[in-house]
Amino acid sequence: MHPGDAAPAAAPDPRKAWRRAAADLIAALPLLLLVTLTTRAVFDLPVSYVWQAVGLYAGFCTLVLATVPPDLPGRGLGAANRVTLGRAMVTLPVAALIGQPSIHHDGGHWWVIVLSTGVMITDGFDGWTARRTGTATVFGARFDMELDSVLMLALALLLASSGKVGVWVVAAGVPRYLFVAAGWLYPPLAAPLPPSRRRQTVCVVQGIALLVALGPIIPPPAAVAAALLGLAALVYSFGVDVVWTLAAARSAARRASTSANGSTPE
Repeated sequence: MHPGDAAPAAAPDPRKAWRRAAADLIAALPLLLLVTLTTRAVFDLPVSYVWQAVGLYAGFCTLVLATVPPDLPGRGLGAANRVTLGRAMVTLPVAALIGQPSIHHDGGHWWVIVLSTGVMITDGFDGWTARRTGTATVFGARFDMELDSVLMLALALLLASSGKVGVWVVAAGVPRYLFVAAGWLYPPLAAPLPPSRRRQTVCVVQGIALLVALGPIIPPPAAVAAALLGLAALVYSFGVDVVWTLAAARSAARRASTSANGSTPE
């Protein structure tokens, strides 16, 4: 290196990112406990419910720490990801209600609807915060998307266990995970998807459909119709993404073949 040359930038330290993320995860724990303990007290749930929520939180923390990038901008997880983290602290107590049959009465269903509606209303705020602060990241987008998927799966399972709709409604909560599994088996399906307003809209439609179906004032036939509408929109959206991904993979393969043959595409 010649005198005056700039020193190469040091590689980000992943341990620093873990410490930053851990600090935010610990700070969010009181909100999780507040929602969980309030839910248990109001509906006289067993202590196992609290342990289920804490267990989900432990798994959640493990996944965050395992995937947080070392070069994450901002303090802690960043302002936008802190919003998503706050939403997660309400989503996990809802998910922990799966397997608690005593929640399936009018008051319990209204409580699930209120909590889930709050999570859904604030869904766009984390993205808005990321854009406003210039801290949008692939990790943040994935964090938000996976949290939405957890909420949809939890609502679908709660709706199925309520008896208002058949177990087929669980299909409304699994396409995201099937898509990920398909990407493991066929790597082209794991390619990043471009941002899509259609995808965001369908997520909202699906959430509303599940909440409407769960509503105590909605009779079973109407609940089935609402759930079917949400599922149809979801299947359509994932179908569009699969077709787009496969077409992009074929196009990339043709370009690679053309380049390897040394010819110029027409």
